[in-house]
Amino acid sequence: MKRLGGKAIQLGTVLVLSSFIVFAIGALLPGDPTITILGENATVQQREQLRETLGLNDPLPLRYLRWAGEALGGDLGTSLRTQEPVAAILAERVPVTLQLTFLSIVLAIFAGIPLGVIAARWRGGAVDLGIGILGLSSLAVPYFWLGILLILFFSIRLGWIPPSGHVPFFEDPLQNLRLMILPVLTVGTAMAALVMRQTRTAMLEALSQDYVRTARAKGQSETLTVLRHALRNALNPIVTVVGLQFGTLMGGAVVTETIFSIPGLGRLVVDGIFNRDLAVVQGAILTIVLCVVAINLLTDLLYAWLDPRVKL
Repeated sequence: MKRLGGKAIQLGTVLVLSSFIVFAIGALLPGDPTITILGENATVQQREQLRETLGLNDPLPLRYLRWAGEALGGDLGTSLRTQEPVAAILAERVPVTLQLTFLSIVLAIFAGIPLGVIAARWRGGAVDLGIGILGLSSLAVPYFWLGILLILFFSIRLGWIPPSGHVPFFEDPLQNLRLMILPVLTVGTAMAALVMRQTRTAMLEALSQDYVRTARAKGQSETLTVLRHALRNALNPIVTVVGLQFGTLMGGAVVTETIFSIPGLGRLVVDGIFNRDLAVVQGAILTIVLCVVAINLLTDLLYAWLDPRVKL
């Protein structure tokens, strides 16, 4: 528990520093948010009066403390463009991005781990070479290029899947999952390649350990030896990769959600930047940081469950 408490304090510090950086970058961006509210025809006096009302003339540390205090109470401000509470906007967008991220992780795990085990089991053979080439190809293709290729092939040429759009899961689950196929493939393919490479490396190390030789010497089947002994002990580094890649997936959602017109956090950030809606941008990025911090803490907890030698 002592280690868990120390980790929680460390991640809390990261969250505070990240929130300050997010707020400072948003506050120091060029442009005047009062123009977004009043329009370009507003007089200098009207803009200055609004800046005073919004507290934009206060020192940056004071503005941050005020914003952080309100954020702790669940008030992330109001959208300058729609005049809606930012918290309400995020409540609609966060589940969409989390679904995309979760499905991408599921794809990466169920594709990457078996391929990594197979590549390690038949190391140096044609299967290992083919899986390695496939993994390198997946890592080399950027998100936006892969998304466009998938749309051209599956949507335009074959006509199997709509090229873009989104339907809430509880409104039409089948259509929701159908529209998620291409975005999940776009985001999850590169992560599956990383999981595959890490699984192969961890499995090669595990297969060379004495307990694996002992299991083989006892006459245990090769499949049972690989899955029960080697894979179980190779899972910790794989969990590390998945946990660290969660932030990358959230970042990849910015591009993917824009390509496929998915109303998630990524597209919200892009729209907020173009509209100079700083409250929305700050709230969305802070939410992404909070999710990444929470996943890192969950990853530490999974260590102890997978390997009892890791003490909480």
